[in-house]
Amino acid sequence: MPFVMKYLQSIVVFFLLAGCADSLHLNTKYSSSSHDNRVQFVIVHYTTASLERSITLLTHGPVSSHYLISDDASGTIYKLVDESQRAWHAGESEWMGRTWLNSSSIGIEIVNPGYKDMSTGRVWYPYFESQMQSLIILLKDISNRNGIDPKNIIGHSDIAPLRKLDPGPLFPWKRLAVEDLGVWPDIQVVTKFQKQYAAGLPSITWFQEELARLGYQTPQTGELDTATRHVIAAFQMHFRPSLFDGMPDAESAAILHALSQG
Repeated sequence: MPFVMKYLQSIVVFFLLAGCADSLHLNTKYSSSSHDNRVQFVIVHYTTASLERSITLLTHGPVSSHYLISDDASGTIYKLVDESQRAWHAGESEWMGRTWLNSSSIGIEIVNPGYKDMSTGRVWYPYFESQMQSLIILLKDISNRNGIDPKNIIGHSDIAPLRKLDPGPLFPWKRLAVEDLGVWPDIQVVTKFQKQYAAGLPSITWFQEELARLGYQTPQTGELDTATRHVIAAFQMHFRPSLFDGMPDAESAAILHALSQG
């Protein structure tokens, strides 16, 4: 009999606790206007591996991304992490003053070997048309749903210029910008300012300030130090991929000026 009583008491306590859990009522009469979307940025990468290896690394390794675009004829898009979750693709990073962008971005990996160093120099691998078509469709969907500013669709090299090169100089940023999936300078404005800067370059301080204004994490030393050269090279690879040596020049200055006016 004592055992039965203890059993009955346990049942009563269980249902009382369950009733407490169900008694939570939230008043939703008021809603704050001070908030925005968690997703602010989209970061594009290349995998440097085959499709099979990329899937293994991104599903069973220490890194991950929300999406993976294959290198097959259909440009298959694999969803690997839900957008509501944080994927580990950006690492130590910064853009527009926001740091550690895993928490505020969506990562897209594209199957691509990256580059190969040959005796004649570095050879970069191009992207397939099927990949670009899939990427554009995916980016439009992500941007529309999350209200992504085109200037915040960027590459891994943009947010981590001291350690990353992807998606590389053959990535078609201009094509994306035409689709309003990025920014690109007006060629007429670039030509105008290139003539001006050919007569004399702005100071390194100017370059550093303009790069930081564009979004890059840039030292403000007034000197062409190693870190600043890496940032200039990342900027050039994005907006002037024909030459990305990290050296300030008239065309780079003109592109920066044109973008600041955009």
